[in-house]
Amino acid sequence: MENTVDLEHYKIQKPENWAPNIDDNQLIENIKESDFSNKQVEEGRDFCYLLDKVYYTSDNENSEYACVAYTLNEPSNLESASAKDIIVEENETYIIHRISVLREGVLIDKIADTKIKVLDNENQSEGGILSSSKKVNITIKDLRLYDVLITEDSRVKVFTDRDFMRKEFLKYVFVTPSTYWAYGTYKFTFINDRKDTVAYKKTFFRDEEGNVLEPEISYLQKGERFVFEEENYINFFDTNREIAPFIDFATNSSWIDLANYIAPLYEDVYSKASLKEFAPKLVEKLDAIADKDEQLQFAVDYVQNHVYYTYNADEMNGHKPQEPAITYENKQGDCKAKSVLLKVVLDYLNVDSSVVLVNFNTDHYITHYLPSLLTFNHVILKINYKGETYFIDATSRDEFGLIENRGFIYFMHYLEVKPNQGLQIREPHKFSYYGINEKVDFSAQNNIGQLKLVTTYKGNRANYMRKYFKNTNKREIVDSWNNFLFYTLNYSNDRNGTDIRTIFKNAALDIISDDKKLNEFTIQYQAEIDNPYFTDQQKNRFLMYFDRNMVKNGARDFMHTDIPFWHNFDNEKYEVNLTTDQKIDVQEKYTIQESTINNPYFDYTSRKKVTKNGASIYIDFKPLVNLEIPQKDFEDFRNAHHEVADSNFGIGIDIIEQGLLNMLKYNFKKRLNK
Repeated sequence: MENTVDLEHYKIQKPENWAPNIDDNQLIENIKESDFSNKQVEEGRDFCYLLDKVYYTSDNENSEYACVAYTLNEPSNLESASAKDIIVEENETYIIHRISVLREGVLIDKIADTKIKVLDNENQSEGGILSSSKKVNITIKDLRLYDVLITEDSRVKVFTDRDFMRKEFLKYVFVTPSTYWAYGTYKFTFINDRKDTVAYKKTFFRDEEGNVLEPEISYLQKGERFVFEEENYINFFDTNREIAPFIDFATNSSWIDLANYIAPLYEDVYSKASLKEFAPKLVEKLDAIADKDEQLQFAVDYVQNHVYYTYNADEMNGHKPQEPAITYENKQGDCKAKSVLLKVVLDYLNVDSSVVLVNFNTDHYITHYLPSLLTFNHVILKINYKGETYFIDATSRDEFGLIENRGFIYFMHYLEVKPNQGLQIREPHKFSYYGINEKVDFSAQNNIGQLKLVTTYKGNRANYMRKYFKNTNKREIVDSWNNFLFYTLNYSNDRNGTDIRTIFKNAALDIISDDKKLNEFTIQYQAEIDNPYFTDQQKNRFLMYFDRNMVKNGARDFMHTDIPFWHNFDNEKYEVNLTTDQKIDVQEKYTIQESTINNPYFDYTSRKKVTKNGASIYIDFKPLVNLEIPQKDFEDFRNAHHEVADSNFGIGIDIIEQGLLNMLKYNFKKRLNK
């Protein structure tokens, strides 16, 4: 075996005494063909003869063991098995017990053919991310198609003083396996060797008809174990519409107990020093601002933009924040440090705030999990100001505006770091402003079109558009708008394949204004278009403007049965004016069609104004956001979006062509539509 010697991060030795002791004869006994295995192989499914997993937890360590024997019948599996990376954290050791193959009935030890290297985990050490994790690279020579690969290994994480939270609390989620694999024998064992009781919760398991069963909560005392075991096992669930069944293990606690545990850690840091003592220059700048709204804006801007964000992967689970004086002096810190510094600044300004724990990635699952501090992976600040509640992420950059105009953070669940707090759920939100407010003027004279769009973005939209214009080539931006308008004006259906730059002549896109207090970013697009009309196959001409961004296809196409639809749209307002020097059909059904939708989760209106040479539409969309649409309401919600899509997201006008024949055709069409 060729390797780099690094006994701190990997070893080759026998399993610990809490793990199974499987000898060669037992392995060979488990790797036998059966009617079940033959059927899976015939169907092209890879087959795992044996998977024996153990999770062991004590007050000193968390460890995982796995023994697996699976087929290498697919080239992709052979490739991934031949070389793989194992990421180990600080004070974690990867232990190899066995690497073998069963080839034509003969068990062959492959450790001698294994090359091991320990590398820095460079992918996790850039852009403000600090990590002392390592990458154990394992390469196995001479693996062959149709081998059965057997690996037996463990990961042992011994706690240090920095892991005081993991010492005190356990959290582990066992997720049932991918539907891709078939298993001859599948076994998972959880062993609790901690002094405290561990609760476990089985969630999203299903009955034979596929109905989700009620969650089950049980408990493990010290020395007890939970076993999940199956034979001839395929995990049947619809990966596109259902959540894989999982079991959540956590130290038995309540949210209030957890809040009372963590609150003193933060209170201790808040009281270390006053802002005047460690940041006199910052205090001087704050005192020089007379307006309270502007003071608050300056404080948030300062912590977000002048204190560098560093994510220390080894300390995030500690939940013990850095002192604000250190964060200020070093001008860097993780989410805990930056949030605490911002709170101390706001305390000086007499603005009420508190640190809160969140996890944006698993927000939906938090109420399905057992209470645990280790559920959360991020810290932000909750600010109560002038009767309103705001949430600020101190690690964000390129955010602007007074507090009411800053970007909105979408999430539902959080734990406030104060004594006696339960898990809180945010109220649904209605924006007081429009994220998009757009006016479109499209005029066709002498078969030449003049198109102008003036668009004001606000809040999240303004922050995003600033970054986009700052970081993107101007020609690329104009092409993006041209491409959008190519579909909006329906040219994709009568001049598809044409170079878009030749259609939109002299196209220009300019920033008109950028108000950093209101957080409003306004742009103007202009272009000239030869033959501005869409022409159908019958040579009928139309002037059209249908903005497909107004149609929320994510809502219309949503099909998941276990996860409710997450509602997070902006307020939007549009005015579209179409004019022409041609006579138009002022009674055409879709030209005059208006809509009023008052769904519990959004209001949508479209109003029309039609003249003999043009028409206008005024669209107003106001959703109730930051909530999950209950399943009982979803079909009505979906149907309301179908109604928006039924020609209520824009306007088109029909040109009445000159000549007797065209007038006869027009009058005949009018009689049919009566």
